[in-house]
Amino acid sequence: MTFQRARSAEQREIRRRAILDTAAAMLDEMTVAEVTLNELSRRVGLAKSNVLRYFESREAVLLELLDVSLENWLAELAGELAAGIEASAAPEARAGQLAEVLSRSLADRVVLCDLFGAQGGVLEHNVSVQVVKRHKRSALTRLAAMVELVRRHVPELGDGAQTFCLMSLVSAGALSAYVPPPPSLVAAYADEPALCVLHLELRDALRVSFTSALLGVLPRA
Repeated sequence: MTFQRARSAEQREIRRRAILDTAAAMLDEMTVAEVTLNELSRRVGLAKSNVLRYFESREAVLLELLDVSLENWLAELAGELAAGIEASAAPEARAGQLAEVLSRSLADRVVLCDLFGAQGGVLEHNVSVQVVKRHKRSALTRLAAMVELVRRHVPELGDGAQTFCLMSLVSAGALSAYVPPPPSLVAAYADEPALCVLHLELRDALRVSFTSALLGVLPRA
């Protein structure tokens, strides 16, 4: 892909979108840690200095991509929750169904989890105060949308819904770092099966984490 010089606001937006789309395509092939500005520039057909006219750093690109990915996930999550939670069930049952839907939904979105995992330790570094503030404002909007969805199906959570949602996203990022295991770990498990007790399947680990968190914030009868 090659571009002529962007002269209008529309052309600049097209170029920004191309950079984000290219970064998203790269994440289908590699982890967040493996995405480099040099490779992104090469694939999008721009000099690195030109990419930096639109995003101040690699981290700024990925932060915006996190926001886009989170928005898209929440739009799909609404339907998944509606289909997976039985409105007439008891609060504890609905909480269990909520944990099941969330764990399945996030485990199917490895890139989103990888972006969450890199957010605090990597992506929020090497960016300006302006970029961080814009990202955090957007994050608050997305968090509020998730809280509204969760409360719609498990209203008993009350104010605890926000804590649950925030910790769920943090857990998704943290647990995704353990999957898939590196080749050395796979070989170790094969050589010494007793070690497999430490192996994590992302969906199962998320379900346990979410269920435990819900038990902590769900009001006791």
